Amino acid sequence: MLLVASDGTFADHDPGPGHPERPARLRAVLEGVEEVACAGVVRPLEARDATEAELRRVHTAGHLERLQALIGSGGGPIDPDTVVSGGSWSAAVRAAGAGLAAVEALEEGDGTAAFCALRPPGHHATANRAMGFCLLNNVAVAAAALAERGERVVVVDWDAHHGNGTQDIFYEDPRVLYVSFHEWPLYPGTGRLHETGAGAGAGTTCNLPLPAGATGDVYLRAMDEVVGPLAERFAPTWVLVSAGYDAHRADPLTGLGLSAGDFADLTARVASLAPGPGRLVAFLEGGYDLDALRDSVVATLATLAGEGGGRAEPPTAGGPGQPVVDAAADLWSRDGDGLPQEAGRDRR
Repeated sequence: MLLVASDGTFADHDPGPGHPERPARLRAVLEGVEEVACAGVVRPLEARDATEAELRRVHTAGHLERLQALIGSGGGPIDPDTVVSGGSWSAAVRAAGAGLAAVEALEEGDGTAAFCALRPPGHHATANRAMGFCLLNNVAVAAAALAERGERVVVVDWDAHHGNGTQDIFYEDPRVLYVSFHEWPLYPGTGRLHETGAGAGAGTTCNLPLPAGATGDVYLRAMDEVVGPLAERFAPTWVLVSAGYDAHRADPLTGLGLSAGDFADLTARVASLAPGPGRLVAFLEGGYDLDALRDSVVATLATLAGEGGGRAEPPTAGGPGQPVVDAAADLWSRDGDGLPQEAGRDRR
């Protein structure tokens, strides 16, 4: 059974007319949820607020105080891309807690995987800054909670924009392996191939910066030749997914070449990294064409629910990006033995 966490509070975050990260995105996602739910394989899950202590694992007190103060005064712009309204704090705190609720439910045996249909998204939010439509880092809050309990977490981020916030938060943390597929060059300008972690976390950040037009076959080859072997060495106990759908070829903000069908295949590959059922949670990130967003979410949900199908479009192939996979495979084959002992099987 697939658990889906959502909440009406998420619609209270309103960046204003014409903003790409609009409440209509969530309506499109929930249309996709309803389509899969007709097969009787989806169970709704009540989200909850993240506590201040849970937020403070990844965010500074100053960031939380500044965000609350701006929202409490009625909202306004944080930067040219990121705008808050009076309802943004309640939405952001509930979004940050949705993944925690999903982890708790999966640990109780209530489902085999979970999808958090939430907004605002989170992967650009750093420890002390909101940016790129993101206020609090939803996936990082869940990953940090798991890591504190001794779990080993792989975060796979397939949003078209690099998750600079998630990378920054865990860049020196050997308990979390962060993997990002993203378009390069593109906002926010981070996520180069040779950004691989530092200190105790050296070797636990893997970036795959792909050119515009990259297709599904490139992603799958990278999963098979780079991410899969790296995750096997890391031996995760949980897999979290920053599931952005702006890599779809119809997205107005990006230039990648995926279809909804590709997200079914990519979901299956990422799910195979989990050690077993009940250890995967996906978090909605980007995706700004509403039809593409709905169809791509259906592909992910149907795959996680074991239904197959969910292919409104066939998978894609033949686009650019293979040299990036070659370079990544070479880098990680040479540096693979450098995976920190803290991150390897021997220290579990």
